[in-house]
Amino acid sequence: MFINSAFAAAEGAAAQGTTSTTGMIIQLVLIMVVFYIFLIRPQQKKMRQHEQLLQTIKKGDRIITGGGMIAKVLDASDPYELTVEIADGVVVKVYRATVRDLLDDASQAKAPKQVSTPKAPKKVANSNKKDKK
Repeated sequence: MFINSAFAAAEGAAAQGTTSTTGMIIQLVLIMVVFYIFLIRPQQKKMRQHEQLLQTIKKGDRIITGGGMIAKVLDASDPYELTVEIADGVVVKVYRATVRDLLDDASQAKAPKQVSTPKAPKKVANSNKKDKK
């Protein structure tokens, strides 16, 4: 009699195990779908746009490198390197994949010119000195 009740309990546990396994698989699939929609797909789209940007670079364009330097493209014939001018007479080669963005004339016109003027340093009284009497 004890053995029959043990078999009945085992059958009930096995039935619950299959439903919880199915539920767990459904949850895992839903999590994977959410990751794909919110993380993987937008990243792939951004990578495709960056690849298209790199392919459209031509002579005369102004670019921003990964290091934040603004440069003018002098030669874009090599598929891996760009020859750019970062200052008057300073010509360097940069790896094409390190280009972060392409500057256009419209964005330059919108951005206000920042003029930095040096400020005179403030004189601060040194409170650590003791007054001599």
